[in-house]
Amino acid sequence: MDRDHRERRARAGGKSNVTIDEAATRTGVSAWPDDPDARGILEGVKVLDMSRIVAGPYCGQMLADHGASVVKVESPAGDDTRLWGRLSPDGASSGYYYGLNRNKRNVVLDLGTPRDREVLARLIDEADVLIENFKVGTMERWGLGYEEILAARAPRLVYCRISGFGGDGPMGGLPGYDAVLQAYGGLMSVNGYADRGSLRVGVPIVDIVAANMAFSAVLLALRERDTSGRGQFCDITLLDSVVSLLLPHSVMWAMDDIAPKRTGDAHPAVAPYQTFETEHGEFFLCAGNERQFRSLMTILGRPEVVEDPRFNSNVARLQHVDELADIIGPLISAQDPETLTKELNGVGVPASPVNPIPDAMSASQVVHRDLFIDDGVYRGIGVPIHLGRSVPRRPMPPVPQGADTERVLRAMGLAETAAEEPA
Repeated sequence: MDRDHRERRARAGGKSNVTIDEAATRTGVSAWPDDPDARGILEGVKVLDMSRIVAGPYCGQMLADHGASVVKVESPAGDDTRLWGRLSPDGASSGYYYGLNRNKRNVVLDLGTPRDREVLARLIDEADVLIENFKVGTMERWGLGYEEILAARAPRLVYCRISGFGGDGPMGGLPGYDAVLQAYGGLMSVNGYADRGSLRVGVPIVDIVAANMAFSAVLLALRERDTSGRGQFCDITLLDSVVSLLLPHSVMWAMDDIAPKRTGDAHPAVAPYQTFETEHGEFFLCAGNERQFRSLMTILGRPEVVEDPRFNSNVARLQHVDELADIIGPLISAQDPETLTKELNGVGVPASPVNPIPDAMSASQVVHRDLFIDDGVYRGIGVPIHLGRSVPRRPMPPVPQGADTERVLRAMGLAETAAEEPA
């Protein structure tokens, strides 16, 4: 083991030669790090977040937001996203990591060593939920597979595995990344303009949807456990997530076997539903029914367009979408987007300027909904789920890597240093 790796392990809290069984017998205390701020509807639920990158950490963060005590387990090298993009002033993490790992405790374990796998096993014994997105088969190689070991050892454990393609089938076990699944699952093929190449969606949408599905699966499994007393395996894949996103294209294809085409910023089933250029920036509007279309054309000063046979129904407008855009475009180009937004929204026509991220984060309704927080301690996205009686935890920044390793090891009765053990 190289010097840098040794130093990282030492900072993480160190090791000893004492086994976990010996330590557990000697101390008889909880190894779970204290989390006094874990208040909310999930208070008392202990989550072991062994995942990295996006989907798993985001799921763990959502559980933490609502009161679960979440312990993130990282390798000595750290979660890959710590180095993705611009780093924080202290160089500890990137904005990517910061946005996915708030409100968690942090323990560093080198799971290539038997002793640290025993530490992990002890933490699993105390956990209600385990989230992991290792390559399929990794936990089994460590002697901690769900079916083989954990279902019997920890029968109340809700075990959530997030993978690219699942554990079986023609592509079972293969790794998956967001953009790869956007390509494989068809999403990329319908994103972009017909006369250009396919485009990746500009956010990790497959990972984010998988995180929300994992969050839902964990809550469903916890609810079922209230009745049965037993945990269960939650099998979440990026493939399932991306296929679930393909509405309406997938169902339209299922109906008529006609492959959908890319339509750019326009909608494949509604017109008008697209972006227009103005002198002050881009502007988006949609008219999803006849009332909205009539109101739109009245506000724009061309009510007679509604009676034109090319535009007098949604089906007709879809067949003449370019001609309709040629009429609407000049009517909008010189208008102020903010003023036009108020006028259209006032008559029930959905519309908005296309806001860049700084404008979106500072928009009055975003601030009103606590979706962006800047309270001197935490600066970032707020909690997006609002409940009538249950209040989420106030977001706190991620703690330093390995911040809770030493206290976990001390609770287990382990010394601070250890002899190296081969995997």
